[in-house]
Amino acid sequence: MHSTLTEHARCLYGDEFAPTPECDLDHQEHYFIEELTFADADSILAMLRELCPYVVDGRLPVWVRNLSYRLVLLQRPDEPALMREAAENLWLHGPDWDRVAADLTTRADALEAG
Repeated sequence: MHSTLTEHARCLYGDEFAPTPECDLDHQEHYFIEELTFADADSILAMLRELCPYVVDGRLPVWVRNLSYRLVLLQRPDEPALMREAAENLWLHGPDWDRVAADLTTRADALEAG
């Protein structure tokens, strides 16, 4: 078993910025998604920030990034900075997600306005 979600993702998808460690574990995507589904927000954010530090890069599939942000926002629904980060990710992979990104930005603005 991998010691962190980031390590599991790195083994499965690779890493644009660091070498992928040799690993003889079974790397089936559904095992990773199962782990991601029940991961805490800090673990998910650590994975996103380490493997995709500049948002437009990294080897995580877009759908994994979208799911990751969705899971983080479900755990931390009242954090405007996270809403904006998720929106930024969605705008980069639009236009299908532009409406959702705009809604997240509007919600973040409302929370900050108090």
